[in-house]
Amino acid sequence: MDMLATRATWLAIAIFFITVVATKISRWKSNVHLFPTRPLPPVVNVLALLPSIFNKGFGVTIADLHTRLGSVFTINLFGPKITLLVGPDISAHFFQGLESEISFGNFTEVTVPIFDQEVLYGVDMATRSEQIHFIVDVLKPSKLRSLVDPILQEVEAYFSSWGQEGIVDLKHELEQVLMFISSRFLLGYEVREMMLEEVSSLFHELENGLNFFSFLFPYIPTPTNRRRDKAHIRLKEIFTTTIRSRRSSGRVQEDALQRLMNSKYKDGRSASEAEICGMIIALIFAGKHPSSSTSIWTGAFMLSNTKFLIAAVEEQKHIISKYKNQIGYDAFSEMDTLHRCIKEALRMHTPAQMLARKAHKKFKVQTKEGKEYDIPEGHNIVIPTALNNKLAHVYNDPHAYDPDRFGPGREEDKVGGKYSFTTFGGGRHVCSGMALAYLQIKVIWSHLLRNFELKLISPFPKVDVSKVGQEPKGKVMISYNRRQLQCY
Repeated sequence: MDMLATRATWLAIAIFFITVVATKISRWKSNVHLFPTRPLPPVVNVLALLPSIFNKGFGVTIADLHTRLGSVFTINLFGPKITLLVGPDISAHFFQGLESEISFGNFTEVTVPIFDQEVLYGVDMATRSEQIHFIVDVLKPSKLRSLVDPILQEVEAYFSSWGQEGIVDLKHELEQVLMFISSRFLLGYEVREMMLEEVSSLFHELENGLNFFSFLFPYIPTPTNRRRDKAHIRLKEIFTTTIRSRRSSGRVQEDALQRLMNSKYKDGRSASEAEICGMIIALIFAGKHPSSSTSIWTGAFMLSNTKFLIAAVEEQKHIISKYKNQIGYDAFSEMDTLHRCIKEALRMHTPAQMLARKAHKKFKVQTKEGKEYDIPEGHNIVIPTALNNKLAHVYNDPHAYDPDRFGPGREEDKVGGKYSFTTFGGGRHVCSGMALAYLQIKVIWSHLLRNFELKLISPFPKVDVSKVGQEPKGKVMISYNRRQLQCY
C-alpha cells in the first residue's frame, strides 16, 4: 500500500509539472504574435564595397547601397557593424534617444587630440555636460546681437584693403576674414594684436588633422597628425600665457576667453587653464571651421547662378533703403533671400557628411514603406547627412542649386519631415554654433554684395574628398570691381 501511495504521489507531481510546463508553452505560443521577431537590416561586407569606394568614392557607394538595399542597411567591418539610417522618417531615435540608449561612443575620439583630453569628448559625461553649458552660454542667440558690430567692423576693415578692382582667391580671403572675426570676440586683443598670423597658421594645421584617416586612426603618428599635435601644444602655450597674464594683472576683457575664465563648475571649482584652452579651441572650430567652407560655397553658387545673385543683390537694396547706414542685427535677421542662399549651400555641400552614434540598447525603426527592423545593441549608427540632403522624395530636383526650395509656399525641408535638414544636427544634439555661423556668413556676404561687383573666373570648385567635411578643393578665383550699391 505504501508503495502504491508513493507511486500515486509521484504520478500526481509529474502530472502537475507537465500541466505547468504545457500551460507556459501554450501561453508563450499565444503571445508570440504579440511580440514578433523583427528582421535585422540587410548586411553587406565591407570587402565587397572596396572596389566601388576606390572607383566612385564613399558617398556614391552609400547612395548605390541605398538604391539597392533600401533605407536601412548594415556594413560589416570584419566584426564591428555600421548601420545606416537614410531619410528623416527613421531618424527620430538617433536624434532624440537618451544618452544611456544611444550616444556618440568612440566616434568623437578624433576631436580629443584637437581640443584636448581634459575637455568635451575626452572627459566623463557629467563634466562634458557642464563644459558644453559654458560653451553654449557663449554662443547662445541672446548674445549674438552684441556681436554684430564687432563682426561688421572686422569685415569692413578687412575688405577695405581691396583696391578698386582686382583678382583674389575667395577661399583664402574668406578664411582670413573669419579668423579675424573669431579672434575679435573669442581670443581677445592680446592674441588679435600680437600673434594672430601664427594662431591662424596653427589652426590651419589643426583643421588638416580632421580627415578620414585621422577619423579612423586619430593617434597614429602620421606626418599630418604630428603637425596637428605640435600645433595643439603651441596653441595651448599661447592661450595659457594670455590666461596667466590676465589673472596676474587683474585685467578683465569682454570676450569669450574671459567668460570661460570666469566659468565655475557646480562644485564651485573654476575651469583649469587646460580646460579653458581646450574649450576656446573648440569654440573657434564652432565659429570658423564650418563657416569657412560654407561661406565659400555660398559665394561660388551665387556667382554661378545669376537668378539668385540678382535676388540677393535686390534684397540688399531693400535693406539699404529701409535701414540706411544703420545695418545691425535686425537688418541681418530680415535677409531671408541671403539666408536661403546660405542654407542651400549647406544642403548641397554639408560641413559634416555623416553623423554617428553608438547603440547601447536595441531599438526599432520603420521605413516610409512600412518595413520594420530591429537595430541590435552594439551597432554603430550613422545618418548620412550628405545623402539625406539629396533625397528626391524630400527635395525636388535635389542636385540643383535652388534656394527657393526653402521659401514660402515650398519649405521642402519642413514638408519632408522633422529631420529632413540636419546639417547642424538635431534633437538633443543640435549644433550650438548654428546661429553664429549664419550671422557671420550673412555679415560677410551682405558687405560684399553691397560694395563689390563679383565674378567667378575659375572653374566651379570640386569637393576635396580627403576631408571629413565637403570642403572646396583648390583655389576659388574671383574678380572684383568696387561699387556702391544704390538703394531704391
